[in-house]
Amino acid sequence: MTFILALALHHLMDITKMFSMLQPREDEEDNGESEELNRAVSEDDYETLDNLLSQDKYKRFINRRSGWGVPSTPLRLAATWGCLRSVKVLLAHGAEVDSLDVKAQTPLFMAVSNGHRECVKALLDAGASPIGSIYNNCSPVLIAARDGNVDILQQLLDHGAETNVQARLPEWAANSVACSGPLYLAAVYGHLECFKMLLLYGADPDYNCTEERVIAQIKEPKTLLETCLRHGCRSNFIKLLIDFGANVYLPNVTVDETAPRSKGLELLLQARAHPKSLMSQSRLAMRRLLKQAARTPALGELEIPAVLANYLQHQP
Repeated sequence: MTFILALALHHLMDITKMFSMLQPREDEEDNGESEELNRAVSEDDYETLDNLLSQDKYKRFINRRSGWGVPSTPLRLAATWGCLRSVKVLLAHGAEVDSLDVKAQTPLFMAVSNGHRECVKALLDAGASPIGSIYNNCSPVLIAARDGNVDILQQLLDHGAETNVQARLPEWAANSVACSGPLYLAAVYGHLECFKMLLLYGADPDYNCTEERVIAQIKEPKTLLETCLRHGCRSNFIKLLIDFGANVYLPNVTVDETAPRSKGLELLLQARAHPKSLMSQSRLAMRRLLKQAARTPALGELEIPAVLANYLQHQP
């Protein structure tokens, strides 16, 4: 009972802190300056925006949340609508790159959600956190994987985003959804390039979850191989998981000898029947070593023959 009370108080403190961050300052008397800034952003009138922000009476509202619906900072609005020039002007004038709206969403989160690749790049280059806000249950990587935005996904991963991130849920809520990371979303939505990108950057090919205590709490955790077979994913997904070292004996797959087998199931059964080649095992060993050193993308930097570099990176 004491533990539950302590946990509740901890979450209450988090919520209180979050809302205190979102409250506008009482000493800011807005005489329409915020509205003018937002109008310039909505029209992507970056020259007017630059002129306004050069004046102190406007610049003090650069991080002010205003407007109908979800009150937003000018940067959040620019990122949502893909107004790249306005994004750059706001950042140049010192806009808070990771400001939060009332949903604890950052400008980067909104740019990713709306598929604005250039805005994502500008925000990341300005120091935006690729993981989004700790107060938001979702993350930019989960959104990019779900939507199949491979270019945006790579940008996030290049800036240090976690490949095995899950929705931020309390431990008591752990279930199969808690292990549904970016790799799972890319598979069920059929985004093969995102799926491969995540594996190349070190996503776990078994559960897409590295927290053993979370997996242990789930009554019947499902592996990625099981998920791909259940959802009828193309055999390319199964092959990639096998090539990237998924445990082919881990999934509990019932084989009906009288029913036709999918190509994916055939690949899984063949992998169980035949050991990996020495070359394949060497590739996995090298990838594991680089993953332990947090240098998975460094495979492309090795001074080795192109044919070998392509093999290590699972390229043709």
